[in-house]
Amino acid sequence: MPILERLKQLNAHLYGLSQPPHPFDPLSNTEVEYVTAIVREKYGQLKYNAVTLNEPLKKEMLAWLADEENAPRPRRKAEVVAIDKSFILYDGIVDLIDGKIIAWEKLEGVQPMITLEDLQATEILVRKDPKVIEQCLILGIPEEDMDKVYCDPWTIGYDERFGSNIRLQQALMYYRPNIDDVQYAYPLDFCPVVNTETGEIIHIDVPDVRRPVNTFGSNYNPADIEKEGGYRTDLKPLNITQPEGVSFTMDGRKASWQNFSFHIGFNAREGIILNNITYNDKGNVRPLFYRMSLAEMVVPYGNPEHPHQRKHAFDLGEYGGGYMTNSLSLGCDCKGSIHYLDANFPNRAGAAVTIKNAVCIHEEDAGILFKHTDYRDDSVIVTRGRKLVVSQVFTAANYEYCVYWIFHQDATIQLEIKLTGILNTYAMGPGEDTKGWGTEVHPGAHNHQHLFCLRLDPQIDGQKNTVFQVDATPGAAPAGSTENKYGNAFYANKIKYTKVKESLSDYEGSTTRTWDICNTNKVHPYSGKFPSYKLVSREVPRLLPKEGSLVWKRAGFARHAIHVTPYADGQLNPAGRHVCQTSGEPSRGLPEWIADGNANIEDEDIVVWHTFGLTHFPAPEDFPIMPAEPLSLLLRPRNFFLRNPALDVPPSYSSTPNQVASQWKGVVDRSDKASTLAFGPAEGCCSTGGPGAAGPVRSVGPFVFKKSE
Repeated sequence: MPILERLKQLNAHLYGLSQPPHPFDPLSNTEVEYVTAIVREKYGQLKYNAVTLNEPLKKEMLAWLADEENAPRPRRKAEVVAIDKSFILYDGIVDLIDGKIIAWEKLEGVQPMITLEDLQATEILVRKDPKVIEQCLILGIPEEDMDKVYCDPWTIGYDERFGSNIRLQQALMYYRPNIDDVQYAYPLDFCPVVNTETGEIIHIDVPDVRRPVNTFGSNYNPADIEKEGGYRTDLKPLNITQPEGVSFTMDGRKASWQNFSFHIGFNAREGIILNNITYNDKGNVRPLFYRMSLAEMVVPYGNPEHPHQRKHAFDLGEYGGGYMTNSLSLGCDCKGSIHYLDANFPNRAGAAVTIKNAVCIHEEDAGILFKHTDYRDDSVIVTRGRKLVVSQVFTAANYEYCVYWIFHQDATIQLEIKLTGILNTYAMGPGEDTKGWGTEVHPGAHNHQHLFCLRLDPQIDGQKNTVFQVDATPGAAPAGSTENKYGNAFYANKIKYTKVKESLSDYEGSTTRTWDICNTNKVHPYSGKFPSYKLVSREVPRLLPKEGSLVWKRAGFARHAIHVTPYADGQLNPAGRHVCQTSGEPSRGLPEWIADGNANIEDEDIVVWHTFGLTHFPAPEDFPIMPAEPLSLLLRPRNFFLRNPALDVPPSYSSTPNQVASQWKGVVDRSDKASTLAFGPAEGCCSTGGPGAAGPVRSVGPFVFKKSE
């Protein structure tokens, strides 16, 4: 039986099941190979760059979500990015139900993502190339040691000498005297430029002043640590157990936990995608966000000298946060009781490849959720919280990005990213001045930024939302005035964004600026304010490359902390659909969608784009491997619930004033400074032993309590 026919039967069986794939589900292995078989039958053998879900139109999807039993199910479609034998790039869409190609477009002047296979091929190429061997000989590396030469292939960014019509990589070169050495301790001073498709080195950038190869390394492997005194020996085991299992449930890729419900998607570019996030508010299922993802990022480096200006990686748009994701391990990447989800992608030939355990879902202790002690009688309530974490880790050459989507019991949603891995290093001569553009950490390491773009498609109590900028502001009236006699007045100054151009805003630390995403068609019965989710984000550096720079032109999304645009199907990638080798003239993605900025965003179906991140000035403590540096933001309910939505989380300990008085078991001498009062068990009182367990012994100081009659 022909492969296509067999795959067609398997696909038909998949859709004929009582529970066919959820419309948000990523493509299965069968679907990936069915798509490539359909394309192959019509267009012959191609090289596949991406095969991923073509997400349903929002209008159709909302109708189906509102009535899954009766509404038409959105059609299952796949997007295809492929390259033919003439190195021509194509975008296509395949209907998986009919088994037909419904769109096929030839593209010019753009290049697709660089895949892992592309990177591996480049490293093999440079080791064999005579021009590279010649440069290594100049640096003292003999030809028989070329197996010790490594490279980190990067996209070239954009180089006006070569343009955008040839698919290029730049190879950042390194050396490993021994196989277990950290190559980043031995950077080489030249940079080959590689034609990805033909496998040719078309140019080598060589500095005017050569830098020698380092003569000693700096390693982090266990054997190296043992040589330097060994590991710490004073750490005791810390075990995490859930003897009764987890508190979340999974229905396919739909998670339910502590009143939250959401679907977990995944694609080659963005990695984790969270869809249709809702909250069950005492029986009323309230929509929060239709879609949430890390949509793009850029890492501009701060050395202006050629060819370092090319180092500004778009790690999602140029390489793919999904493609680069790690297969996670229990006890290492995640601890506790874990539920994993896999990811499926095509290889270059169109065969499906699975990344096992690409997504980790687990619970963690979250510390105190809320607590209060009344000093008058020592009554207390303390409730410990927990959080649900949906995570992935992806490796972009030298850097690791640990991405955690965190759900809290008070209905807060948090995004945390931990940055670790190894610094991108460069060769330095003895005593060479860094000129302030970097730090000598062993070799040199350049200043750089990590700027992430969060894409939020809100549905706060409905599809029509409005964004307000909120600044903590002193009262306008001067001290001594009737309105502000003592000068202590301040308030939340709210500015409503009505047009796109009004929303292009930056973070302001002096006013602790936040942004409220509101439903202005409803009002809270107590506060009289609009129900909202507040974006609280404090780590928001501005883009440091100057206006008009190459990075500024290519990474238009990073020019401001906030952009708000009207929703439009297909507007997912803020630096453009195909990012590699764009010149920034014109700027693709978000700047195009902003247009003249006059589109209405008040009480509309909107998308909020938020750029946040950190600026990294390297230090020796970051080498040879970096301690994880976290950054985080919150989406917090404001005027959304009637009161604290976490009040029904069982307390860890509770004693009311009445219980404190009724459980007194002795008289304390006021003069005895060390006196204690023992509390016995009380109905409804919790200790770490659970409901009904005996309360702990607690000090109440030198007071005398009289037992109530």
